[in-house]
Amino acid sequence: MNGFDKVVGSYEEALSGLVDGMTVLAGGFGLCGIPEGLIAEIRRMGVRGLTVVSNNCGVDGFGLGVLLEDRQISKVVASYVGENKLFEQQLLSGQIEVDLTPQGTLAEKMRAGGAGIPAFFTATGYGTPVGEGKEVRHFNGRPYILEEAITGDFAIVKAWKADRYGNAIYRHTAQNFNPLAATAGRITVMEVEHIVEPGELDPAHIHTPGIYVDRLIQGSFEKRIEQRTVRAG
Repeated sequence: MNGFDKVVGSYEEALSGLVDGMTVLAGGFGLCGIPEGLIAEIRRMGVRGLTVVSNNCGVDGFGLGVLLEDRQISKVVASYVGENKLFEQQLLSGQIEVDLTPQGTLAEKMRAGGAGIPAFFTATGYGTPVGEGKEVRHFNGRPYILEEAITGDFAIVKAWKADRYGNAIYRHTAQNFNPLAATAGRITVMEVEHIVEPGELDPAHIHTPGIYVDRLIQGSFEKRIEQRTVRAG
């Protein structure tokens, strides 16, 4: 990288420094807006003992699900286990630690981590297993539980278009958890469909400012559809 230019030439360079035992925040929702190439590189690297924070863990054989096949993940912080039989099996058999977190709480944990806020109170989860063992305080007569923020050693995210400085735009629902994860990684690696020159993007349309992005790589994407429903012909 040269100055403000965040572009790297290979996936190996993009994930340089990722080692066993690290925490990785991953953007995406289901298979929508996932950093496919970066996930594939993590698998190729063979790093193990990872804690992965993501809305879910992909599907069998695709997305973050491929990291389960070789037991590269030791813990998942997620909101959803469905659509992935291997994830479910490893959870139920105790082969992997899973911290199931309400979706809105998970989003706020990453947002808070990126904003430098160590913890926050939320009513979500009070009186359920989610709230067990957590501090409770009352505000305006209502109980709230304390949730700690989340940060990661690496954040891997996917955007539609970015300039070489890392200023990025997400497309439609592929925005999902990506902007939140991008702010909360010590090293944030962004994979994009298109890289343009600085000044080509309308500043008013930027979703993630380049200050949050450390490395930028252009990839190609399968964009697999998780479930396709069509009418009978």
